[in-house]
Parts: sequence; structure tokens; C-alpha cells
Amino acid sequence: MKKSRLPAVKTPLSAVFAWVFFVASRYIFKGRSSSPVLAVLGIATGVLALIVIIAVMNGFQLGFIESILEISSFHLRLESFSDEKTEELKEIVLAAPSKLSLGIQAVVPFREFQALSRGRRQGQQAVFVRGMQENTLSFDKKMESRLDFEEGFFDIEDKKNILLGTELARRMGLGLGDEISLFSIAGILSAEDESSGLETFVISGIFRTGYYEYDYSWAIINIENPVFFVNESEAKIGIKLTNRFHDRAAVEQIGKMLQASGFEDVKITSWRDYNRSFFGALRTEKLFMFILVGLIFIVVGLNIFQAQRRSVLQRREEIGLLRAVGGTKKAVRFVFVLDGAIIGFTGASIGLVPGLIIAANIQKFFELVENIVNGIIGVMNMIAALFGAGAQGNFSIFSPAVFYIKEIPSRILPVEVLIIFMFGFFSALAAAWFASQKIIKIEPAEVLRYE
Repeated sequence: MKKSRLPAVKTPLSAVFAWVFFVASRYIFKGRSSSPVLAVLGIATGVLALIVIIAVMNGFQLGFIESILEISSFHLRLESFSDEKTEELKEIVLAAPSKLSLGIQAVVPFREFQALSRGRRQGQQAVFVRGMQENTLSFDKKMESRLDFEEGFFDIEDKKNILLGTELARRMGLGLGDEISLFSIAGILSAEDESSGLETFVISGIFRTGYYEYDYSWAIINIENPVFFVNESEAKIGIKLTNRFHDRAAVEQIGKMLQASGFEDVKITSWRDYNRSFFGALRTEKLFMFILVGLIFIVVGLNIFQAQRRSVLQRREEIGLLRAVGGTKKAVRFVFVLDGAIIGFTGASIGLVPGLIIAANIQKFFELVENIVNGIIGVMNMIAALFGAGAQGNFSIFSPAVFYIKEIPSRILPVEVLIIFMFGFFSALAAAWFASQKIIKIEPAEVLRYE
């Protein structure tokens, strides 16, 4: 007669997770060690610091990139065509059936050349002259948002009007309504009369872009000014897209359109090619900043690893008891892995909220820090004055005398915030996972033999 076997009872997964979570939470919140608290604070500090630093770096970098793309190089450029075809090309691009799919925002004809300028002060200054249509800002709103006019406005309807960058005007001692002479070297070389390369303009606006190179050396005049034809300046067309990262698809589609219209010789250049070295340097800078600040997580992860290994050794008897009452190796190991997950999630969450608040109000935060430091300096000055010592100046983190900024920029990118949060979380999780490997080798019989 065969003996009947009772069917094996499988423990519900929810029940397993319940006791695992109960034990893990007791180890963290009821334990006597301060290691979990220090680990949480370390991860929180790393997340907070990385969010703020990357947000400020994004503010500076994206400000430079937008100034370059919205004012100077555009997203796409059309070159190598005759002057009389400028308007025809502009109409072809604007009337293209694929305009909506490409997201074309503006099509801007322009010319440019190098010149020397002379103003009220002695000496000459190199100037990059950009010729634009008088109504450019009416259809190019992104350029309008980047040009901050400190004096006057975008007025080049009169072909004798000129717009100067604020640093160029300051260096030359010029203001609104003053005259400036542009002396074209190309004009001398190409014209029979040397005086044909010299033109006098009246300043109708002084602009600031926030990008020092443009503010220091740029001038804008009417594209129809005869000085461009003296210099044999080639007409070009700048195209702006809703999303600059769609440039490759735009180059392909616009290239097909131009070939179909008989403009196969027109050259199309993307912003990636036009500014390859500069944007590559910015990418490298940001990557290394991620790595350097990310070392915080590596240090905290190593601390968690050591703390978890010590916890496993100290709790060998408890681990043996859990195994003896039915806990599997994976379940017991998951107790310590869950400890790391709780530490990582708690620390990342604590650092996330103040990090976002500070990054979104970075100007006020730095003002608060400066006020606190200057208050301390003031107290020290008062004490020093009692002993006849001289007073010290005020403290400024980003002084306008050193940095070419009016305020500290900050840009929060949700994808990067998520990466930073997950990096803090997984650094603790990975440390706990590797530290708990010794649990697999612990056998209940050996641990409890003498207990």
C-alpha cells in the first residue's frame, strides 16, 4: 500500500515580501548603527549637489548655444547661390509641403563681412558686420527674444542706421545717435577708389545678447546697403526649426526640394557641422562634471557596501534562524538588498526636493548665501575696526566684474533629473546586492550548532 503525500504548500509571494519588508525595516529603523542615516544623508547630498550644479551648467551652456543658433549660425544654412535667387529660394522653402513636418519657424536672408570701425575714441576695432532685412524680428521671434536692446531698438529701415553690441559701443565710447565709420579692407582691394570702402553710419540701437563675442564685435545693418556689394558679400539664407535636433531630416528633405526646383548646387549646412568643435567641447565638459560630482555616489556606495557586509557578519545567528524557520537564501538575501533600496530611495528623494527648489530659484539662493557671508564679513570688519584694521570688500559668488552675466542662469532638464535620481538609488542598491553575497554561503546548521 502506497503512502499518500500531502501536496506542497507554496507560500504566497505577498506573504514572503511582507516578512522580508518587516525584517528589513527593523534592521534600518530599529538598529543601533548610524550607518543607514549617514548613507541616506550622503546620497541626499550627492543628488542635491548634482541637480544644482548640472542645472547651472545647463543654464550657461544652453544660453551660449541658443545665442549662437538663434543669432549667428541658425539651424540650417543655404549658401552658394546667386543674389537674385535669394527671394525665390526663400519662397520655395516657406511654400514647401513638408514645412509643417519639418517644423520650419523662420527663413532669414543675410549677408556678412569683416570690417574695421572708428568711433569717438582713437584707434580701430575689428567688427563683424551682419546685414539683415529691416523686418527680420517680425518673423524671427527667437532672435527677437535673444536681442535685449539697452538703448534704441531694431531700426535699420534707413540704410545709414547701424546696431552695435553693448560691449563694442562701450569700448568705442559711443551711444545712441552717434556716428561710426566702417572701413572695409575688402572694399579697398576690390574697388578702384579707396574711399569706396569707407561708410559712415548712425547708431540706432545698442543690443546685448549675453554672449560676449557678439556683444564685443557685432554690428547689424540693412542687407540692401551698397557696402555689401562693394565687398562682393555672398547672400545666404538661415533656416530655423522648431526642434534643432531634426536637422538631419530637414537637410535631406530640403535637399530633395531644391534639386526638384533646379537648385542642386545650393549648399546646405547643419548647425552640427558649423559649430562641431564648440558644441563638442561643451558636451565633454558636461560629461566630466557628471563624473566628478558622481564620485560622491561611489564613495557613499562603498560606505554602504562596508556597512552591509559588517551587518551580515554581525547577524549571522539571525540569518541562520531565519533560514531554519523556512526562509530561503534568496528571501534572506533580499532583506539586505531591500535595506539598500530603502536607503537609496529615501536619500535620493530627500535630495531631490530641495535640489529642484534651489535649482529653480538659484538667483535667490546665491543672494541668500552672499547676504549671509557678507553679514559675517560685516561683523568681522566691525571687530577688526576696533583694533584699527582696514575693512574688507563685499563677497560675490558670480561678480559682474569677473563674469559676463547679469544673473545666474539655471535650466532643469527632467531627463537629467531622472538620471541623477536613479543613479543615487542604484548606487545604494548595487552596494547592498554585492555586500549580501555572503548570505548564500551561510548554512543554518553551522551557525546554530552551538547556540
